[in-house]
Amino acid sequence: METVFRLESPRVIAGVARIVRDVGIAEELAQDAMVAALERWPRDGVPDNPGAWLMATARHRAVDLIRRRESYARKLAEIGRDLETTTPPEEPAAPDDIDDDLLRLVFTTCHPVLSPQARTALTLRLLGGLTTAEIARAFLVPEPTIAQRVVRAKRTLATKNVAFEVPYGPDREARLGSVLDVIYLVFNEGYAATAGDDWLRPGLCEDALRLARVLSALMPGEPEVHGLTALLEFQASRTAARTGPDGEPVLLRDQDRRRWNRMLIARGIRALDRARATAGGPPGPYALQAAIAACHARAYAFEETDWRAIATLYGLLAVRAPSPVVELNRAVAVSMADGPAAGLTLVDALAAVPALRDYHLLPSVRGDLLSRLGRTAEAREEFVRAAGLAHNDRERKLLLSRVETLRRAPAAEPRSASSAPPPPG
Repeated sequence: METVFRLESPRVIAGVARIVRDVGIAEELAQDAMVAALERWPRDGVPDNPGAWLMATARHRAVDLIRRRESYARKLAEIGRDLETTTPPEEPAAPDDIDDDLLRLVFTTCHPVLSPQARTALTLRLLGGLTTAEIARAFLVPEPTIAQRVVRAKRTLATKNVAFEVPYGPDREARLGSVLDVIYLVFNEGYAATAGDDWLRPGLCEDALRLARVLSALMPGEPEVHGLTALLEFQASRTAARTGPDGEPVLLRDQDRRRWNRMLIARGIRALDRARATAGGPPGPYALQAAIAACHARAYAFEETDWRAIATLYGLLAVRAPSPVVELNRAVAVSMADGPAAGLTLVDALAAVPALRDYHLLPSVRGDLLSRLGRTAEAREEFVRAAGLAHNDRERKLLLSRVETLRRAPAAEPRSASSAPPPPG
């Protein structure tokens, strides 16, 4: 039931928001539909299409709500009867439909009346189905901070009567940066889940990639839209190779690259070419990240990776979009190009950065570099610390397995920890 709701709630919320014009109320109606499912499905059985069932239930409740509001009497007379008698589509709108409800939801929750932080938090909550705790970990901020942002954002959208629409002209351009950030963060949560039992959440990756493709068709002259689309195509191409038979994570070095999806890689190359063709100046952050991913995609074996080019691209990214996570990824690339000692110097310089204090990949990367330098005991301590900070069960087990490997064979050559996804924009 939890899995169904996490997968379907964004579509249900988006579909209902188009009726009630209030994302907060739409979220409540989607939750009401889930309560109804908890009451009926154990008795009647799970329907063949749980998403369509939840959508129909939530829409009927939305119509009931509208009927109870006298101010909506005219709207009810015009559309209420149709909504009650029309069966909702079993599948979401086609990816090339610019009236896509999910796309409307993204642009609505990225309205300028909200702060950038509130826009991203609310959209991750409604579109990605992420919990408050998961969003807090993605932002590296306290959970109560995210909870306040979400509540205030929904209240602001309601009091300001923000239209549920895909804007046009200057309004669309003003919201584009936040929309791109949100789509990428949703993909990133699916690509490497911050918590739970599963390493991957493919549904989030699929939704994010679909929205990026919609934006590419909708805004063909925007290089960063194509850059983001290229990045997600490249990253999605690795999905089949990123987990083993039992769902355990497989690091980049150990992945069977024959399982990488060459069709998605080809799509990524075309999107990256469009980003370069439409750019009027230096590449933006997403185009740079896509170029990094392209370096991996073009290497048919881990040993063929052009790490020096990747380190250079991360240096450019650190200038365009400064971030301690970008610097951490750059340190990994430098360690592969110039040796672990060079990478360790960069990592140690990040140790005092407050935003990385509880970020598990910092000790994970440091442990890898120490093990490559033969400092086995220190490496074990770092991997234990990383495991204690990790919230994803699969990732925690992987880190602890590295501790055991170093205990049994301290002289063995360890694997690279360069499996971290590209940093959020």
